[in-house]
Amino acid sequence: MSALASIRSEPGLDTYLAALEARLDDAVRAHPGLAARVGAETLAAGGKRLRPLLVFLATPPELRESERAVAGGAAVELVHMATLVHDDLLDRAAVRRGRATAWAAYGDASAKAAGDYLFARAFAQLAATGDAQAVSLLANATLALARGEALQRAQTFAPETSVEDYLARCTLKTGKLFEAACLLGGGRPELGEFGLALGVAFQIADDILDCSGELDDTGKVPGVDLREGTPTLPLILAAREDALVRRALAGETVPDALVRVAATGALDRSREVALRYARTACAALDGAPDREAFEALALAVVEREH
Repeated sequence: MSALASIRSEPGLDTYLAALEARLDDAVRAHPGLAARVGAETLAAGGKRLRPLLVFLATPPELRESERAVAGGAAVELVHMATLVHDDLLDRAAVRRGRATAWAAYGDASAKAAGDYLFARAFAQLAATGDAQAVSLLANATLALARGEALQRAQTFAPETSVEDYLARCTLKTGKLFEAACLLGGGRPELGEFGLALGVAFQIADDILDCSGELDDTGKVPGVDLREGTPTLPLILAAREDALVRRALAGETVPDALVRVAATGALDRSREVALRYARTACAALDGAPDREAFEALALAVVEREH
């Protein structure tokens, strides 16, 4: 059985995902208007629903159909959707998941409003449960996202960015929301550790795909990070070995820069780092009776092609 197949066979997952999609649709359409319409189109574009899956897996089996579990899954997914809308605006990315991004279709102001709307609807999900601890968890994760975005802007067009600073950014921008998803599900500290490390592995894998993926597979135009001067792990490692890649990351136009990145072996070395973080995530669950599905997910995250 493949890693993903073993996860899909988890009892109750189909029921949970159906409830999640209904909740997401209701949340986005709750206040009709332009922001809701843009949000609905973002939702319709689909997604892996990885963060809600973490909520589901971290929740005790007898509580997986509970209000807390569904609301938690919807909340983390809505925050993720909001960050995509805002990131596409900041990066001037015109395509995501094979569709025009919100800012490309509706303009800057509408994209900003839609992202803010999705953030608000995320917190509304948890607020309705009356669980103040859950709201606090998500608030802290969202603050980390903002700090990570600010750090990314400070690192833009800076090929000298260290691997350590890059990993700190990954922890803030991606790891903390994965951590929150796991803690919203179960509250067990080891699950938070798993989510934090898995989030870093996921981001590294995502950054590798930006260098090597195809539009038909990833739904995104490749090379966005290089064009926008975002120092990701494969670009940082390649820039250390190839002066032209370094110049490209600093903002110069360099033909076939992505080909040069691949030629340095930086993609394979970055994949090794992602695997190391995935192993760290799994090690946090040593002795846990429910680790099989989490380990399968960690493997799927690193080996994904989109």
